[in-house]
Amino acid sequence: MIEVRVEDLAFYSGDAIVRPATATLGATTPLLRRLEVTAGRRLLDQLARSEPLPVGSAVVTGAGELNVDLLVHAVVSSDTERVTRDGVRRALRSALQRVLSWQIAEVAIPPFGLGAGNLDIDESAQLMAEELARHLDTAAYPARVTLVAETPDEAAALESALARSIA
Repeated sequence: MIEVRVEDLAFYSGDAIVRPATATLGATTPLLRRLEVTAGRRLLDQLARSEPLPVGSAVVTGAGELNVDLLVHAVVSSDTERVTRDGVRRALRSALQRVLSWQIAEVAIPPFGLGAGNLDIDESAQLMAEELARHLDTAAYPARVTLVAETPDEAAALESALARSIA
């Protein structure tokens, strides 16, 4: 089951949040920076990395003070590789594989690849819907996906893309 909601991701209550991240697991948008602040020092300590991760990879950590147990960080950009459709697609695919291997039942996912000079919401929504459809067609996890939009316009783009991609 997939649903779209307009809400603050920091208040989502479920098993995990899948979040786009930089190669050093940093936030990619102001919304995701607020998520880190809400999660607290424990999360920030976990995010400290000595080596950057490659674009398209994903890792699982604890979630600090958030209302979920885990965060799945999907690397969409690095110092040398900007956000691209291919990088976002690979990162989301890796994140969904982590969700499957950890058997995470309920996840929230914000739009991937947004921000100045990056993908627009329609591009992001379409590739997310395609990857979710491909993954959920054969995988048992996650059982429930909540796409968390920051605005009604984002929600409308996500709903429209889902309608085109998920039968």
